[in-house]
Amino acid sequence: MNVRRSLVLALGCSVAALTVPLLTQTALAQSSAPTPIKFQLDWRFEGPSAFFLLPTAKGYFKDANLDVTIDAGNGSGVAVQRVATGNYDMGFADLAALMEFWANNPDVPNKPVAVMVVYNNTPASVMALKKSGIQSTADLSGKKLGAPVFDAGRRAFPIFAKANNVNSVQWTTMDPPLRETMLVRGDVDAITGFTFTSLLNLEARGVKAEDVTILPYASHGVKLYGNVIIASPKLLKENPAAVKAFLKAFTKGAKEVIANPSAAVAFVKERDGIVNTDLETRRLKLAIDTVVNSPDARAEGFGQLNPGRLSLMASQVSDAFATKSRVNPDVLWSAAYLPTAKELDVLPKK
Repeated sequence: MNVRRSLVLALGCSVAALTVPLLTQTALAQSSAPTPIKFQLDWRFEGPSAFFLLPTAKGYFKDANLDVTIDAGNGSGVAVQRVATGNYDMGFADLAALMEFWANNPDVPNKPVAVMVVYNNTPASVMALKKSGIQSTADLSGKKLGAPVFDAGRRAFPIFAKANNVNSVQWTTMDPPLRETMLVRGDVDAITGFTFTSLLNLEARGVKAEDVTILPYASHGVKLYGNVIIASPKLLKENPAAVKAFLKAFTKGAKEVIANPSAAVAFVKERDGIVNTDLETRRLKLAIDTVVNSPDARAEGFGQLNPGRLSLMASQVSDAFATKSRVNPDVLWSAAYLPTAKELDVLPKK
């Protein structure tokens, strides 16, 4: 009996000895599996999308154990909705659009949270042809302005108008491809739009940059934040480490994009072969100079924001967008997932 029992115990120990390493290897394999993240851009693949396409192409997300998929978008509002529905884990959207979603959908359980600022200032501006006689904000009252109804600059125009005593403007609505064309034809006196989009579109229609009056919101009393990286509450709760890893890898790539925009646009070309490399390089440089490496961004730090300025923006958006409830800035922003201050030091000094 003792011999049989000894044999059984020995056999059991041998099986256990073989099983434990197998279980350990399986656990390690499971723990090292890359975390899939579906990421929704705000717009199509253009120069500024290099901020996301470069770290993807260079493997920075992969090195962070993330399997990131970047998809083109159809506007900030759509990006917010797609993250809210769970179709995407993270996205890139205008902070005002995120605020509006929170204030108008109090019962939606999966409202996205902003976790990093990329455009420290809104890219919106009012643009007019100098031959129209519009040289400053004082010349806008009583004029006919044009923009798509969902344009960020048009939505926020009440804030701009209040800050600059502009009144009695008339709005003409058109589809995005017609905005600059109607300005050139004289159908409208001025337009609102992102500077790095509309200025280049005007040039493509034969207008020289020096013949355009540009009134950026950021330098005319409107200190709205622009685009931010957003994440779903589900991802933040279940895998906060993945969000931190994403932002760290993104920041590493952003430093390279800012340092060498011309090289970064090559990764946009890789993703969409029909893009005009020279045009998108100019667009990316404009975006960097006006909203990424702006004086406000250098003062507050890349990726970060000022709580007081955020609260003011929340109040302004509540009024300008006539939201169902007041925007609560405390619930839609979190700095808990940002990289270290040293890692965020990516902006060249000017």
